Amino acid sequence: MAVDNGAWIRRFHPAPDAPARLVCLAHAGGSASYFFPVSRALSPVVDVLAVQYPGRQERRSEPAFEDVGLLADAIAEQLAAWTDRPLALFGHSLGATVAFEVALRLEAGGVTPLALFASGRRAPSRQRAEHVHLGDDEQLLAEIVKLEGTDPSMLQDPELVGMILPAFRSDYKAAETYRWRPGATLRCPVHTLTGDADPQVTVAEAEAWHEHTTGAFELKVFRGGHFYLNAHAAEVIALIRQRMTALTGSVTPR
Repeated sequence: MAVDNGAWIRRFHPAPDAPARLVCLAHAGGSASYFFPVSRALSPVVDVLAVQYPGRQERRSEPAFEDVGLLADAIAEQLAAWTDRPLALFGHSLGATVAFEVALRLEAGGVTPLALFASGRRAPSRQRAEHVHLGDDEQLLAEIVKLEGTDPSMLQDPELVGMILPAFRSDYKAAETYRWRPGATLRCPVHTLTGDADPQVTVAEAEAWHEHTTGAFELKVFRGGHFYLNAHAAEVIALIRQRMTALTGSVTPR
């Protein structure tokens, strides 16, 4: 049986008898705790592992990664201990890009994920010229507020803002400087989820994920913006459970 990986992996509701695992990767500025409700909802039928990036919460004293590739290297290394059971990857926003790169590394090492669930992020090959990470603190805060993914009360506390902004800036830099390597393609199925009013992702940019796998592809569009999944949590979790049921043939929906 795999053992906990110290700083990197949060296993809020261990499911030792589950036939498969779901690795969850957060958005820019996000933390493992964002996936506590997902873990609670899927346990015990899926063993949920939430990745805690450096630079936030109890890892706040550690420098955050500013490069998706380096972050993916570190996460793939940590996941090596958890590949005794089939695993799928779920990533939202920046987390979707990181999940894609982690999946590439797992496949290169001989481990093909059950699936990649890519949420709230345009396909790796669809680039935009974005420079939020180069702006001042007010500009960065304005972007965070616009996406409506952070508790507004947190942004009213200057001390708390000073604590969280460095991780946000590093994460935005990682996302905005990421460049896909042409030819880097997955074998596992890709399920793309997006909001129909997301200012960062058009439906066409989300649909382009089909170019990044030789496996099955599915696109699911929800009503809402960049954090559509907050309003549609039950539907997103049900979709993940259903797809993992089909992929393992032994996970029982509830």
